[in-house]
Formats: sequence, C-alpha cells, structure tokens
Amino acid sequence: MEKKKKTRIKIGHVQQKILLLLLGGLVLGLTRSPRQYYRVVRAIGAEWKEINRQTLNESIKRLYKSHLVIARENEDGTTTLELNKKGKVMALTFDADRMKVHPMKRWDNKWRIAIFDIPEYLKSKRDALRMHMKQIGFIEYQKSAFITAWECRNEFEFVVEFHDLRKFVRFIVAESIDNELHFKKLFYLK
Repeated sequence: MEKKKKTRIKIGHVQQKILLLLLGGLVLGLTRSPRQYYRVVRAIGAEWKEINRQTLNESIKRLYKSHLVIARENEDGTTTLELNKKGKVMALTFDADRMKVHPMKRWDNKWRIAIFDIPEYLKSKRDALRMHMKQIGFIEYQKSAFITAWECRNEFEFVVEFHDLRKFVRFIVAESIDNELHFKKLFYLK
C-alpha cells in the first residue's frame, strides 16, 4: 500500500492572521455571551485595520490557491471567504496565544538557544518577541537570548514569522553551556 505524501503548506504572517480572523468569525457564531461576542468583534476589527490592503489581497489569493479557504460569490457582488476543514486545522495550529513548548519524554542533552539583535526602531516588535518567547516556555538567558531544553524548532519558527523578524533572529542547538546546572534546575532536569 502506498503512503500518502504530506504536503507542507507555507503561509506568511498576514495569511496566518487572516486564518485566525476567519476562525474568530466562527467563534462569533458559537458564542452565546454578549460580552464575549463584543470582545471578539473588537479584536477582529482591530486586527483587520492593521493589515495593509494590497498585502491582504495578495494573501487571500495565496490562501485560496492553498485550498485553506473557500470563496463564495454573493448575489450583491461581494465575496465571502470561509475556512474549510484543512483551514480550520491550520488556524488552530497557529494559535499564537495558546502555543507552548512541551517537555520531551526523555531529554536529549541539547540546549535550544534563540538569540536576536533587533534594531531600536523595531523596539515594540522586540518587546513582543521577548514576551512571546517567555509565554511559550523559553527562559531568558540574557537580554537578547532565550533558552529551553526542549525540542521547539516549529514553535520557534512560527513565533519568528508571526513577529516578522526572521532576519534579526538566530537559533542555536548546543550540547553544553557554562552555567548548565542552573538551567537544569529551572527545567527540572537531572
């Protein structure tokens, strides 16, 4: 029996945001609480305003070609985009607010270190990246360096792409660090 080859879909920051916003629309349909409803509406509105219109149009075309959304033409000339099943899974996969680096069953004795040198004019993105790295489970090694003991390449790649900081950030896998005992305690390693 021949195995199906999985195709990996690479989507950009704006496309990830669109998928999450479409998923937010799905949440609206499922919520019964007026307070929750208006909270989601405000969040969706704020995110739409941040997206450049030309980039938005190009991203929607790419999403359509990637078969993550279904486009439906309406009688009034407008188009409605809906997430298909694959798009819903992808949107949930990229849920930046709930992402965590999970401990491995058995530690492979390697440290994952993220280092960055982000210019001052991108200070807000730099601060957001720091906050996000801590949120997903990295520990601050130095001001512009974070460390974890766990495999996290996918999570790291997503966070970097999410903040659009690829050219300023590096990822290192190290077999030892000079203050290893301190970090072993923090990660509950023997």
